[in-house]
Amino acid sequence: MAPPPTETATRRGMQFEELIELPVAVDLETANRALNIGRTKGFELARRGEYPVPIRRDGRTYRVNRADLLRELGIEPNSDGAGVAAPTPPIENASVTANSN
Repeated sequence: MAPPPTETATRRGMQFEELIELPVAVDLETANRALNIGRTKGFELARRGEYPVPIRRDGRTYRVNRADLLRELGIEPNSDGAGVAAPTPPIENASVTANSN
C-alpha cells in the first residue's frame, strides 16, 4: 500500500496570498500552478492555443499576465480576496481647480 501523499504533493494550486504577490507577468509553469494545471497539460494547451488565459510568447518562453490569471480565478486584480474590488485609497490633493481665464 502506498503511503499517503504529503500536503505539498496534494496542493498544487496557490493560496490567495501567493497569487496577489505574483509579479506582473509570470512564466507558464507558475501560471499552471496558479490554475492547478499540470506542467505537461499546460504546455500542451499553450502550444495548441487553448490555454485558459491569454499568453504571449517571449522568445522560447510563454508569459502570462497576473491580472488575467486573477480574473480567470474569479478574483479582480484589486480585490479584497472575496472577489470584491477593494476601495481605492483617496488621492491627496485630488481637487483640481479649473482656470477660467
